[in-house]
Amino acid sequence: MLMDLEPPDDGRIIRNNNAHIVYLGQKVELDETLSAIDAVLDDPSEVFQVVKEYEHALTAMTNDPTNMDVQNRVTEISERMDALGGWTLESDARSILLRMGIEDENQIVGTMSGGQQKRVSLSQALIRPCDLLILDEPTNHLDVDTVQWLEGYLASRSYSILLITHDRYFLDRVANVILEIHDGTIERHPGNYSSFLERRAHREELDAISEQKRKQMAKKELEWLRRGPKARTTKSKSRIDRAVALQTGKVVQEDEMEFDFQGSRLGRKIIEIENASKSFGDKQVIKDFTYFFPKGDRVGIVGPNGAGKSTLMNLCCGRLEPDGGSVEIGQTVKFAYYDQQSLELDDSMRVHKYIQEISNSIETSTGTVSASQMLDRFGFNKDRQQSIIKTLSGGERRRLYLLRTLLSKPNVIMLDEPTNDLDVDTLAELEDYLDTFPGVLLVVSHDRYFLDRTVDHLLVIGDDGHITEFPGNYSAYAEWKTEQAALEKKKVAKPQITAPVVVAAAPVKEKTKLTFKEKHEYETLEVRVAQLEARLPVIDKEMAEQASDFDALGVLMKERTDVQKELETSLERWMELAEHL
Repeated sequence: MLMDLEPPDDGRIIRNNNAHIVYLGQKVELDETLSAIDAVLDDPSEVFQVVKEYEHALTAMTNDPTNMDVQNRVTEISERMDALGGWTLESDARSILLRMGIEDENQIVGTMSGGQQKRVSLSQALIRPCDLLILDEPTNHLDVDTVQWLEGYLASRSYSILLITHDRYFLDRVANVILEIHDGTIERHPGNYSSFLERRAHREELDAISEQKRKQMAKKELEWLRRGPKARTTKSKSRIDRAVALQTGKVVQEDEMEFDFQGSRLGRKIIEIENASKSFGDKQVIKDFTYFFPKGDRVGIVGPNGAGKSTLMNLCCGRLEPDGGSVEIGQTVKFAYYDQQSLELDDSMRVHKYIQEISNSIETSTGTVSASQMLDRFGFNKDRQQSIIKTLSGGERRRLYLLRTLLSKPNVIMLDEPTNDLDVDTLAELEDYLDTFPGVLLVVSHDRYFLDRTVDHLLVIGDDGHITEFPGNYSAYAEWKTEQAALEKKKVAKPQITAPVVVAAAPVKEKTKLTFKEKHEYETLEVRVAQLEARLPVIDKEMAEQASDFDALGVLMKERTDVQKELETSLERWMELAEHL
């Protein structure tokens, strides 16, 4: 509406005709026949046209250095560049493209990937003079180093900025006012994102207090109404109306989403990578990488765009085979892979049916939750659950795909840029779920906040294909890099982080197959483990019901101890047999 692309239903928007507004939406709109540098300079204003003329004249002179007409043309345009201040514009255009990871400024836009085109489009927006810059998810398709550079660049600009972003660090460091769209209203919060969170928490606390007071007042009014028909007829109608309003005027609050689905059991062998290498053409993306994933491992994968982060993820899960070395995946591993390429939903299906295909109900730590309830917690109310998937927005499709991914009961979760197009509240709830996830987690993300919240250490991919482990989250790594850059400037020897030393366990002689008796034991244990797991919550419920009967309580407590002990023993034996199988 601000850009007059969609009219408001009511009211009006007044624009200053002299104000220059630059808008970068999520949809890339570039002339695909132009080179990257020409696309950035594709603007009708005189200074941009002069810079483009200079670029073309310079190319012509390089191709034909003895042509006097071309030389004179370059001299003439150079004078116009001086008069209009075009030298700064030309330098900035090249510099920003390079910062965005576009190394070949003459590459034709139509031959670029979607991510490269988005970065050219962002460069185009940043180079334009304006009074207001509107950015819709500008950090999508940027690596973490580029996002940090963009923070500093925008902070140094004098124009106003209006942006939508899920990157909370970016929001915290760039914005000084937060506009919150909530229940159809827009509320203005002075300060950055941290200040907004404090204010929102205070508001919710006041709402809770107000709700408690309303309940107390409603209780008193209800008692008054119940004194009898005779007493009621002597009271004013306004008081009766007030009592009814109090009883029905409950403050509506959002349901809290709970992400604690139960995962599949995980054996001792998970993913073992030894001296793995991978190349595409002449470029070696992964070189001699060795890493054994232990239980509960939480790893972030970082590196510049095109370094091979997604390639490493695909090697880990078996989507790609290494050119050299080996990747072995344990028999009990069950992957959930959330990535950008696999987001292909059946547009003809209804939302509820799409989730029901996985399961009608979901086991959580607090009991069984229906598919409808879980969809509701993911922001799909009853009406929206009956919608055709084709009608969903981009963010809704990602939420739905994420829910289905998590419902598959994985024990290894792989997230490749999961934060794109997810709202901040959903991200916070996803982070809470990952806090309790007992399996292995691998994350590729440009969202530094998400990395800090979810991983314990990093695998850093270098330009030469070597991968180095860093013991800490992204903020610790960024701080280390800053320190190293300062040392480099002082000509101090740069200490190197050493690759992880993987101590291999003593070789275990594995059986090639199970005996008939062991196969029968394995199948029996599978059923028995499920029975024992189902029995524990039943015992807990019975203990709560028999809390005042000490004799019955003692029997139940003993049974619970026995069941727990048998479950642990059975699980250990089941995993041992599963490895052999």
